[in-house]
Amino acid sequence: MKALIRWFHVALACGLIAAGPAVAAPTDHLVDAAWLQKNLESRDLLVLDTSPRPMHARAHIPGAVHVDVMMFMLASFSGRDVSVQELERMYQVVGIDPARKIVIYDQGGSWLAPRLFFQLVYHGFPAERLAILDGGMAKWQADGHPVAKDATAPPKPGSFKVSRVNEHERTRPAELVAASGDRKANVLVDAMGTENHYGAGAFGMGGHIPYAVSMPAEDFYNADKTFKSPEEIRRMAALFGIRPDQEIHAHCGGGGAAAVPYFALKHLAGHSKVKLSVESQMGWLMDDRNLPFWTYAAPAMMRDTEWLGMWGGPMLRMYGVSRVSVVDVRAPAAYAQGHVPFAVSVPGETFRGQASDPRKMAELLGASGIDPSHEAVVVSGGGLTRDAALAYVTLERLGQKKVSILMDSLESLESLDKMTRLKLGVTKEATIVGKPAKPTDMAVPPAKYTATLKEGVTLADAKATGGAYPKVFIASGKALPSRAVEGKVVHVPYTELLNPDGTPRAAKDIWAILTKAGVPRYAELVSFSDDPGEAAANYFILKLMGYPDVKVLLT
Repeated sequence: MKALIRWFHVALACGLIAAGPAVAAPTDHLVDAAWLQKNLESRDLLVLDTSPRPMHARAHIPGAVHVDVMMFMLASFSGRDVSVQELERMYQVVGIDPARKIVIYDQGGSWLAPRLFFQLVYHGFPAERLAILDGGMAKWQADGHPVAKDATAPPKPGSFKVSRVNEHERTRPAELVAASGDRKANVLVDAMGTENHYGAGAFGMGGHIPYAVSMPAEDFYNADKTFKSPEEIRRMAALFGIRPDQEIHAHCGGGGAAAVPYFALKHLAGHSKVKLSVESQMGWLMDDRNLPFWTYAAPAMMRDTEWLGMWGGPMLRMYGVSRVSVVDVRAPAAYAQGHVPFAVSVPGETFRGQASDPRKMAELLGASGIDPSHEAVVVSGGGLTRDAALAYVTLERLGQKKVSILMDSLESLESLDKMTRLKLGVTKEATIVGKPAKPTDMAVPPAKYTATLKEGVTLADAKATGGAYPKVFIASGKALPSRAVEGKVVHVPYTELLNPDGTPRAAKDIWAILTKAGVPRYAELVSFSDDPGEAAANYFILKLMGYPDVKVLLT
């Protein structure tokens, strides 16, 4: 528990009343420094500084009232909800009044001002009377506006009362669990740093809620700490497949950084169904059910022998409920020496030979008993080989419902022992594609494999484009490809992303390697190599990590 509390604090770190004319309400929820300077003397404007107190003491906008955002956050955290009367007192003491227009700021590029914005909206303050200073104190000073060091006089107490709570602005812990399991109607936006998303967090608690999309708070800001435009924010959301009809659940470590995507997506970009999880990952990890926490974005792309023994083994097949097709891409001689029961042999050379003719490949797969409505598990000599990766890409391109790769090596004694304990065994008996001659025969029915070609998996022309962001080529072999391409090229040999046994390295290590190499997330990533299997291997890893727009260049 102490570690959780310490982690919570680390995770969070990811008014004036004077004579003058009345100020017109801001036309939206952002005001710039020039607007604030012009209206600073207004009687009905309240400026709130959410910066840490030492920063406020060093320099603040003249007349700004300091607000301790952490006090409001802790007052609303699950299990600590304070009384309505206490909340009202906390709001009123800093001058919050429905008759005033409120401009909130922080140092710029931070989550503090958006978090207070959320807090006020959640407790019923009219959103149309709230705005954030775009760029915060950093932009204010950069534009040459004056600052004060003297303490601001206490404001006149406000009259704001918490007459209602807008629950549609907040995601409760149970809702977050349900949303993770319903990806069609919901999307979880993780505002923590991407390195934390992939497992490099403090106190050994790095990772993310299953199926969460990594959109760190800093992604929503420009270099000068102003917010990106509504158009750019909508483009960012579209890249990750976020639709306007989905409910968006912004979360982070402890409900702080999540306020940035909440504010940007809802109050700038116009997504109407955006909510903030106050408890966020803290609440998820404290759940008594020991909820899963991922580091890879799509761990089900990798299977092990235990999983295969259960879902693709003889028992479920005997009862006709197994929906797994096993594709062994090793050479025929290796297959004959021993293979997973019910696996069919489709050598890697077959995938290479038919890479440019997917419909012909579909015919071969159907004749081999591969059902396109099943999960196809690709078996290689050891994890993510070039042949396994190329088979993965081909099957995905053909429209296979789901594709994965068996990460265990059939050649290792450890793996063989594991299979024996699971009673999966390794057999030399070839799988029959057709009706079994006797009940004990290993047989799979032939399938009609109708190719439904999936867009956005491969490119035949390096100059072709369809991405919302610029194209970046990833050279995936040990050496740069012999053929040149026009555009930015980043060299990341796929072998650098794998362990010696062919399994992908830890997600945090892959992220560090890709970041150091200069692989961006906001880009159309095209993996290429003289060997299409090498290009396919990097495609697999980038998809495993959740990069949203990845393709393989096949020529």
